[in-house]
Amino acid sequence: MKIAFFDSGLGGITVLDEAMRRMPQEDFLYFADTAHVPYGTKSKEEVLTFVKQSVDTIIQDEIKALVIACNTATSIAIAELRNIYNMPIIGMEPAVKPALEMNRGSGLRVLVFATPLTLKEAKYRELVSRIDDMGMVDSLPLPELVEFCENLELEGARMADYFLSKLKDYDLRTYGTVVLGCTHYPFYKRLLSQILPAHIQIVDGSRGTVNRLIQVLQESDQLQGAGSSNVRWMCSNSDPAYLQKMQKALAFLQAAPHS
Repeated sequence: MKIAFFDSGLGGITVLDEAMRRMPQEDFLYFADTAHVPYGTKSKEEVLTFVKQSVDTIIQDEIKALVIACNTATSIAIAELRNIYNMPIIGMEPAVKPALEMNRGSGLRVLVFATPLTLKEAKYRELVSRIDDMGMVDSLPLPELVEFCENLELEGARMADYFLSKLKDYDLRTYGTVVLGCTHYPFYKRLLSQILPAHIQIVDGSRGTVNRLIQVLQESDQLQGAGSSNVRWMCSNSDPAYLQKMQKALAFLQAAPHS
């Protein structure tokens, strides 16, 4: 049986990549809701409908767990999905808590990059208010970044200029950590490490999500691992060119150094 990963587009491949590195004896299914990408600029009601339609398609295959590899979809749909489907469902949340812990004692701030919809959701606001008792977290919406990523614009001067323009009003000397709060954003980790001051650490939620996935599968004795890292690629508009694009995106991540 496969472990399924779901996102609106390419973003969840950053989580799939982490899982493939950590769980090489498993097989995987990756489903992108390409008919409706991006989610981060749509209404809550639309996203909930799209996610449920996609999961209904995913469960036609034999899967033993589902990772909602999208912060926006998690914040909107995870509770309802767990009520509907009888299988382990693992979600994402921006890695704000580990970022704050990394900065503890330094007095440096945390800057969260995320989609506009994630930042508007009560789940994100509650997360920050619960753990940010010193008011050290700032949030920066990057609505255009998902589209750049979907076009595989992952490197180069244009993307560097985009980030520099978004960050021009921030005194980066006061920040210790940048949180990549959308699963599309870790595609830019390499570029950001060149742009941001050397003292700034860059974190995302992939490692914590895969830790939780492994824990859940161990608890249900489903971590046998008789597979070989095969991936079945699916997308909601059944576009062969997009299936190729997903494989190119994974190859980009696999070629990058991994910490």
